[in-house]
Amino acid sequence: MNLSRRSFLASAAALPAAGALVSAGASSASGAAKPKPRIKLGIATYSYWHFRTAKVPIETVIDKAAALGVEGVDVLHRQMDFEEKAPLDAAGRAYCQKLKRHAFRNGLSLISLSTHQDFVDPDPAVRRAAIDHTVKCLQIAHELGAPSIRLNSGRWNSIASFDDLMKARGDEPVLPGFKEDDGFKWCIDAIAEVIPKAEQYGVMLALENHWGLTRTPEGLLRIINALPTPWMGILMDTGNFLENPYDRLKQIAPKTVFVQAKTYYGGGEWYTLNLDYKRIAKILTNAGYSGYVSLEMEGKEDPDIAVPKSVKLLREAFGA
Repeated sequence: MNLSRRSFLASAAALPAAGALVSAGASSASGAAKPKPRIKLGIATYSYWHFRTAKVPIETVIDKAAALGVEGVDVLHRQMDFEEKAPLDAAGRAYCQKLKRHAFRNGLSLISLSTHQDFVDPDPAVRRAAIDHTVKCLQIAHELGAPSIRLNSGRWNSIASFDDLMKARGDEPVLPGFKEDDGFKWCIDAIAEVIPKAEQYGVMLALENHWGLTRTPEGLLRIINALPTPWMGILMDTGNFLENPYDRLKQIAPKTVFVQAKTYYGGGEWYTLNLDYKRIAKILTNAGYSGYVSLEMEGKEDPDIAVPKSVKLLREAFGA
């Protein structure tokens, strides 16, 4: 009896030490294995509407996204069922609440509002209108429960037609009598006015590598670095660097807060890129990106065929 009791006490005394060894081993193992950044997939409503047909309702895209099992919907502002430039009134707020409810009932989040603005204009009144419009977009995102908006820098508009701009591969001359530096100053000063409103509404500004001043990584980073704030980062559009895309995407990856991933099934509306998404996923992983990758299917194929193929492609590349 005494021997059994002594054995029990000895065993019990050894337990804390053994537990410490196990805990230390587990801690060491967890320290060695760095967790992979979490990527969530979304679908941009733009994937179903490329400005060329009647608008596809946002509710329809929410239903299709839910059926495909993604986690979010990225709303194109111009696709919403109200006038883009009109003030946000009670009816507009009610519409936003309706969309938010519809997304919730389908188990989805509204993850971003893709907006349009242009701060590159010599006329201060035009720039003021763009600032006011952007603040309204922040209000819309807040009503939707979307934590970010897609922000554009704007461009010189020396090539009036967007189709012609695409033929020029996004490169257009500066307006006569001005310098590139003028455009950057206008843009930086305008965004500086918007940032306090972004903080007020709790909505991130995601500045896209779009056309105009942000057509190159250098231009995009010039604006981002001039305005250090936790309320702005980069929106990486994988299809907007037409030359040397991977080197350029790598340059902007460390400051990326949202990703829009282009696919071109059926041939692109303006151009077609053959993007290696496993390579892009590695670039983002190496930069520590953890967040949403939102599909923008920009091909001419029927989206009911092309979007599911695109989601499968992105799932395989990102492990999402």
